[in-house]
Amino acid sequence: MERRRLLKLAAAASLLPGGVSALIRSALAAGVNPAQNGLQKLVGQVTVNERPARPGTLIKLGDTVATGPQSEAVYVIGQEAFLQRENSVVHFFSDAAEGFFRLATGKMLSVFGRGPKKIYVPTATIGIRGTGCYIEALPKKTYFCLCYGEALVTPTAAPQQEEVVRTAHHDHPIYIHGDPAMPTSMVGAEVINHSDAELTMLENLVGRWPPFHGKVDSGY
Repeated sequence: MERRRLLKLAAAASLLPGGVSALIRSALAAGVNPAQNGLQKLVGQVTVNERPARPGTLIKLGDTVATGPQSEAVYVIGQEAFLQRENSVVHFFSDAAEGFFRLATGKMLSVFGRGPKKIYVPTATIGIRGTGCYIEALPKKTYFCLCYGEALVTPTAAPQQEEVVRTAHHDHPIYIHGDPAMPTSMVGAEVINHSDAELTMLENLVGRWPPFHGKVDSGY
């Protein structure tokens, strides 16, 4: 059963858009295999602190990572792993009191180790603890899928609508709007643009399996 599940995830990875499907397939085949910190895979134009990056480039707290059109980056920082998609800019704070990262624009799938962390997007502040999540940040709204775990979501336009979100497997994706005139800042959404194969690959890079591993069999 386990081998069939891994093969199915690997097959699904081959159908994903972008250039990281080979890395996903190899990571799934290897299973849990903690990787060194830094850039594991890149496609297209990727910079770290405005300098061109290459596989193996170290990425650390305090750095800014940017991807260009049709570009992607997969990297590890400590117990966290990230898949950053095209046209995305993320800044990692050097001081944990400020936060963990700010996604200024673009799309990123992230998995996190233990401990509380705070992330910022254009329309919200999100407090997370040991979760996996996918974010698409736009100027006026943010897509947020808590793939598993717990998060405290505070809309910038309506902080009084703060909500604790708990999910086991993509249960409650939302759009977080930045218009204070809207009666509800957070609106339900569908699961888009990320997969269980990608989450499994990221968790494997930091020596873990996602909590849904072996428990569900979905089309994500």
